[in-house]
Amino acid sequence: MTNTNLGKNTIELGKDFVPCFNAEGLLPVIVQDNTTKMVIMFAYMNAQSLRMTLECGEMIYYSRSRSELWHKGKTSGSVQKVIRMAVDCDQDVILAFVEPEQAGACHNGYETCFYRDVDTNGVHVSFNDVVRCFDPKQVYGK
Repeated sequence: MTNTNLGKNTIELGKDFVPCFNAEGLLPVIVQDNTTKMVIMFAYMNAQSLRMTLECGEMIYYSRSRSELWHKGKTSGSVQKVIRMAVDCDQDVILAFVEPEQAGACHNGYETCFYRDVDTNGVHVSFNDVVRCFDPKQVYGK
């Protein structure tokens, strides 16, 4: 699953799924709740996690910090069922529409990983109105 040797027309206008992984073998994934349309997280997939996601119908990512596959929700209970996946024009970003089994996509307990806004000066962040769905200490024991 790579598109490095294919022509632009094949990649951008063809009907084959030929994802373009970056130099580290990763593909960025934007994850959107299919019902609320809220962007709930951003992650990466490698070829193996992409293949496993397509096979099982649940989101499996590659954790850069842990250097391992990560089946979203296996610990927290917030498994993400794949509803639809889209690819951008040059096939180097995936947009995944998911149905979470329960609220709380973020490991900090929020419904989305995007729970803070950056001020217009780019200096500070402030919490927005995103709901905190669970206490991570209770879920992860940390």
